[in-house]
Amino acid sequence: MPHEKVNLLVDDQKTAKQVLNALGTKRIPAQNLIFHHTKTTDTWIRDYGPIFVKRVIARSEATKQSDRSLRLPRAFGARNDVAYIKWIFNAWGGKYADLAKDNQVVERIGALKNIQRFDARMIFEGGSIDVNGRGAGLTTEQCLLNPNRNAKLPRKAIEQYLKNYLGITKVIWLRQGIEGDDTDGHVDDITRFVGPRALVTAAENDSSDKNHAILKGNLEILRSESDQEGRRFHLVELPMPGKIYSGGAAKRRLPASYANFYIANAVVLVPLYSHRNDKLALKIIKSVFPRRKVIGLDCSALVYGLGSIHCVTQQEPA
Repeated sequence: MPHEKVNLLVDDQKTAKQVLNALGTKRIPAQNLIFHHTKTTDTWIRDYGPIFVKRVIARSEATKQSDRSLRLPRAFGARNDVAYIKWIFNAWGGKYADLAKDNQVVERIGALKNIQRFDARMIFEGGSIDVNGRGAGLTTEQCLLNPNRNAKLPRKAIEQYLKNYLGITKVIWLRQGIEGDDTDGHVDDITRFVGPRALVTAAENDSSDKNHAILKGNLEILRSESDQEGRRFHLVELPMPGKIYSGGAAKRRLPASYANFYIANAVVLVPLYSHRNDKLALKIIKSVFPRRKVIGLDCSALVYGLGSIHCVTQQEPA
């Protein structure tokens, strides 16, 4: 929070006070924290919330402004620098009828009324895409080509939506996501851009783990792929935190991954799981973000909800 404003959705004033009290006991200043009294059913704002986009900049300016975000929709007017896209959220392929109510959360965030909006008539979640800010985008066939999302849209039509609304000129299709992921393979659990031509991608060394073959297959695709200008990527492998299960009678594999980190202005928040690979994961992520402070946060409890830090956040360009 010292380096950027944080917009937090809370149900009511009582919840806001609880948050402030929790910060106070840890002596964390809250001057950059902005509350929005907006009721939600679930916490995964990355998937049902707005996806912000920013105006295309000239190629000559690109090297000077390396932190520019996504490109803008073709229809974007000249009056604003930032807009947002409202997609259709169907609770990860219709798995949770009660959570599909969060498709309406965007309508209840008053602060968004001052920002230009575009409605993309396609079922889509923010965690299913990752971009390099130059025109390349990562996603998975398991998610975006899943008939429980947009059964009538072929691959080319889905790519066109991504090009029209997110300015993506090159779509890189990985095959599938990790075990235990109820989102049908969100890419933010497996592979992330850490620069225009640099990627970290999860790898599982235990050959008996189902994720071993899954992640190896995705790595092979990345080795043969290139960015929007035909240049090869610099790939950095990131370990996995082993097999983590939920408790109780309904024991199930949880989608724990270090790749679900959040990149803030001056810091990177990395999920940890009390595993021997925690330190190695932090070391690797520090190596690809030398100008940011890398902070590890125990997310053993958060992953019980089948997500992590990246899933509960959504960046907004200045």
